[in-house]
Amino acid sequence: MVHSDYTIGCDAHKHFSLFAVLDEAGQLAQQVRVGHVPGAIGDFLSQFPDATPVALETVGNWYWIVDEIEASGCIPLLAHAAKAKVMMGNIHKTDKLDAHGLATLLYLGKLPSVWIPPTEVRDERELPRTRMTFAGHRTRVKNRISSTLAKYALSLDGASDIFASRRRSDLEDLLQHLPAETARCTSQQLQLLDALNSHIKQLEDRIVERIQTTPTIQLVQTVPGPAKVLAIVIDREIGSIDRFSAPNHFASYCGLVPKVSASAGRAHYGRMVKQANTYLKWAFIEAANVIVAHRHHANWRRKYVVHLFERNRRRKGHAVAVGATARYLAESTYWVLKKGEPYQEPPHWAPGGMKSPVSLSQGKVRG
Repeated sequence: MVHSDYTIGCDAHKHFSLFAVLDEAGQLAQQVRVGHVPGAIGDFLSQFPDATPVALETVGNWYWIVDEIEASGCIPLLAHAAKAKVMMGNIHKTDKLDAHGLATLLYLGKLPSVWIPPTEVRDERELPRTRMTFAGHRTRVKNRISSTLAKYALSLDGASDIFASRRRSDLEDLLQHLPAETARCTSQQLQLLDALNSHIKQLEDRIVERIQTTPTIQLVQTVPGPAKVLAIVIDREIGSIDRFSAPNHFASYCGLVPKVSASAGRAHYGRMVKQANTYLKWAFIEAANVIVAHRHHANWRRKYVVHLFERNRRRKGHAVAVGATARYLAESTYWVLKKGEPYQEPPHWAPGGMKSPVSLSQGKVRG
């Protein structure tokens, strides 16, 4: 149990939060609704002793609420919303039940809490997260342009990347073969693509300028795939690798494990789990795509991770192979951070081929 004069549960909404306060015996002392105006939550919590624990669900607006809890001298504890609701076991959902349930779980020492990054890290995270969002928009614009050209059987001969700067004039000439309005729309999409590229470059410059290279970032960069920006994303999203008990636990947190349905001794493996840190998932898949793009280069062909991708691609297709590669990179990152040592090729792997098989599912990946 939590040893404190009070334990507090907070059920936050868009315009207000409901607080349930338990006394040292675990009995409900008061329930108070506090409006979401600056300073109101801090003023309410300031009446309680310093270090009073306050449980809060992982709602979308938790950043500023955590700031006010910390400013009041209390200790915020962020609850995993889905797990907390299961553990509370409430058939009916009401604000009072949610707030009281969180306070009760906290009092009993059963609260399924998640890591709260420090304020500075929360702020710095916005740089790579915004870059990720812009990169997603860029991909969609590229796909739309490619789809438009395909509708009219237009392509650039021998161009693996039609959006490369050296092929820009050829791409613009290609637009002249489109119908008038289609050409106009596609030209505007190219202008949007230029704007996105410019903003992404500005964000990358700011990321490198603002976030200093640390030993952990350097370690992440030794893993095949993650360049500096991706390494920063991974470092900022992980926080401390000690939060994870095993490499498969970390891979699950990254959303790089399949959903499993097992019954009567049979197991079916589906798509990757959706409940995950989407930023880490994106970062490792991007790193895997870097490997895919460079796998034919001489200095990459002899790496184990390329062999892993090619083997899975032949057996299960491109998409599954990218996912398996991303999981390998995640588990390798776990080991290099856990050991504090740079990445090394697996001991069973020789540049000319494998000496023995490897099973990721059995946790045999080593950094």
